[in-house]
Amino acid sequence: MTDVAAAAGVSQSTVSRILNRKPGAIPASRETRERVERAARELGYRPHPFARALHGAPTMLLGAVVRDITDPFFAEAIEALTIECSKRGYSVVLGHARTTADEALALAGVLEARQCDAIVLVGDFRGERRLVADLRQAPVPVVALWHGSERHDRPFPTVTVDSRAGIRAALTHLTALGHERIAYVGGALRYVILDREEAYREFLSADGVGVPAGYVRHVPNTIRGGALALAELRDLPSPPTAIVAATDVLAIGIINAALAQRIDVPADLSVVGFDDIALAAGTIPSLTTVHMPIEPMVAEGVRIAIGETDWDWAAGNDPPRVVFDPNLIVRDSTAPRR
Repeated sequence: MTDVAAAAGVSQSTVSRILNRKPGAIPASRETRERVERAARELGYRPHPFARALHGAPTMLLGAVVRDITDPFFAEAIEALTIECSKRGYSVVLGHARTTADEALALAGVLEARQCDAIVLVGDFRGERRLVADLRQAPVPVVALWHGSERHDRPFPTVTVDSRAGIRAALTHLTALGHERIAYVGGALRYVILDREEAYREFLSADGVGVPAGYVRHVPNTIRGGALALAELRDLPSPPTAIVAATDVLAIGIINAALAQRIDVPADLSVVGFDDIALAAGTIPSLTTVHMPIEPMVAEGVRIAIGETDWDWAAGNDPPRVVFDPNLIVRDSTAPRR
């Protein structure tokens, strides 16, 4: 900063006010501001986050703990997070906590030690009770994205999507096409996936149909998991004519396996996914799926984390829960029952 001040011909305090965007008793002129910013660029000046923290200034670092970075949906969410943070001058410190709760706890500790201004949980970590309990006491704001249904405890602000409404929209679409034998494929019974399966069961029960034996399959959230589910469903005495998958990854696995077995999608089998990842529009046939507004959801999470909303972190009021509505994107993987 001393070098920048010398190059620009101003005091170090002026450089500090301009580069840290702090108001001063005597505002800097536009010419002075441009001169300082030009000198900073030419000298390659970058503020040191830990030095900023020691002076009580924001470090402009936002920590993110992501549940599964190999999932295309979460990869897109992280991309949206980095873009949204960069608009506000923040950088993202990323931690991947796929394996154990202990790993997630360790990551959260690292992010706090790195003086992050806030921590964002990307994915549903409600089952990791030790992590949630630890983050309740975090010295920085914590916001959770895609954190499941309202029934569960809400220790910090959450931004989520109405998964149940999304599943209902998918099933309403399929029943309108004449499908009665509709199966569900999902992962383990936890987190937001549990919400989606419960919505499926409730929808079929409300129609008086009930869930036929074997029509709910639990498989890993992978392409291979989708193929495995299709094989199991096709072995049933009365195979389904339509399948709702808890994620697009599973739906794509089902479509690929159907193609390999010469099952015509959608003439012989309609398939609906959930997420609307970028690949969904590029499958053959293109995937009908439930769209989640990733960018607006991430933007709201960042706004809450860095204090751009009306909610007061210091007041300790009930944490807000912002719920976005999904919408069904109808493409080519669904058709009337033959």
